[in-house]
Formats: sequence, structure tokens, C-alpha cells
Amino acid sequence: MMFFKEFKEFAVKGNAIDLAVGVIIGGAFGKIVSSIVNDVIMPIIGIFIGGINFSSLKFVIKPASPGVTELSIKYGNFIQSVVDFTIIAFCIFIFVKMINKMRKKDETPPAPLAPTKEEILLTEIRDLLSKK
Repeated sequence: MMFFKEFKEFAVKGNAIDLAVGVIIGGAFGKIVSSIVNDVIMPIIGIFIGGINFSSLKFVIKPASPGVTELSIKYGNFIQSVVDFTIIAFCIFIFVKMINKMRKKDETPPAPLAPTKEEILLTEIRDLLSKK
């Protein structure tokens, strides 16, 4: 019973919920960036490198034969994943940088509070004692 109580406290904490929301949004964001990379950026890069489709780049170790599938190293998919990762990392960097910039603007230091009556009285006593 104690285990479930501890689990409930953990699951309902703000940090766990924020993490879950971040993972869900991150997954959706990853799909969007992958689509941009696959459908927009990579075709443009393909034009510059002679119309090569990265996902079809591979090194064939053993060609396909009847009843046996081809054995190959698909380095084009690896290049595609590296490009995806780089663009996602860059987008997240920009996003975090914007959030941090907004937080700095929001965190203006509050005006100092006026001294209380006790502080004023103690200051006067300190000043009188220092004159003696």
C-alpha cells in the first residue's frame, strides 16, 4: 500500500508531469523535423550532389539471390539520421535559447522594500552607538 502512495506522489508531482508533456511534445516535434528534413531539405541537398537519394545509398556485401535477401550496409540511412539529429538539436537549441531570453525579461528584480519601523529604529541606535 505504501508503494502505491509513493508512486502516486511521484506521478502527480509537477516534474513528472512536465517530463511527460516534454516527451510527448518532443516526439511530435521530432516527426515534424523529420518530415522537413526528408521532404524539403534532403531533396534540395540531393539536387546539389547530383540527384542522389540518401536513403538509397548502401554498400552491398552480398547481392540478393533467389530465396536469400540482400545483405548490405545502408549508410545512406545513417547519413539521414545524422542530418535529422543535427537539425533537431539545432531547433531545440534555438527554442531553449528563446525561452531563456524570455525568462530573463520576465525576471526583473523587484524594487527594494522600504525599511520597517524596527529597522529604522535599530539603524538610529547603531548610529548613536557608533558616535560614542
